[in-house]
Amino acid sequence: MTSFAPDSIVLNRKLPLWYQVSQSLRASILGRSPQDPLRLPTEEQLAEHYGVSVLTMRQALKELEDEGLISRHRRRGTFIEPDARRGAPVRLLGSVDAIVAQQSGMVTTLLGHGTAPLPPEIAEYYPDLAEAATYHRLRGDEKTGEPTNHARNWVRPELAGRIDPEDLLRWPMTKVLRDVVGADIGRITDTVEARLADPETARLLAVPLLSPILHYTGVTYDADGRVLDVVVIHYRGDRFSFTVTLEA
Repeated sequence: MTSFAPDSIVLNRKLPLWYQVSQSLRASILGRSPQDPLRLPTEEQLAEHYGVSVLTMRQALKELEDEGLISRHRRRGTFIEPDARRGAPVRLLGSVDAIVAQQSGMVTTLLGHGTAPLPPEIAEYYPDLAEAATYHRLRGDEKTGEPTNHARNWVRPELAGRIDPEDLLRWPMTKVLRDVVGADIGRITDTVEARLADPETARLLAVPLLSPILHYTGVTYDADGRVLDVVVIHYRGDRFSFTVTLEA
């Protein structure tokens, strides 16, 4: 039986290795294609793939098993759950792969893309630009199709030329920028606040007007501190939770 092939990752030695591996593998699982095999490589093969010890790999797999994304069977191996979907809140410890994992595993519809002038709330991040490439997506539960959030990205034009919109149907923008475009991502800042659904958001998310939503702004910087991408996401308040864990 052919095994599922997870994505590669460059580990940050300042963060727990098991956590980075679990988030990278989580993103690979949630972003897999329907035809991908469900069987994972062995612990030893996965440890070699990620460049970590078997003990670290075992801890990472336990995290995914506790979440219900995989099941482990003695003498048979480790398998992705066919109906695996987002369950527990993602623990964000500063890893780009955590952001990728948080945004993965949803049915995505590309509502439109092109070039547009920057609105005032986005222009402050791009003082050197008058317009940017935009991508508007609606994402929903992969099982029920129920809309859960809609996202608008504003990306530097020179990067947009290397983005295939079809990739955004499968992967989050963060992953496309890093792994497809080859952008050198230095950091991402997240801001989450409560708001009330405006008419467009209420229509797209199928909720009553003025329902509570979560307004998320994510800003991606390169290693030199230049903004590469700004995304604004409106989440249904009843379908999203945001947890940050600070490790001493």
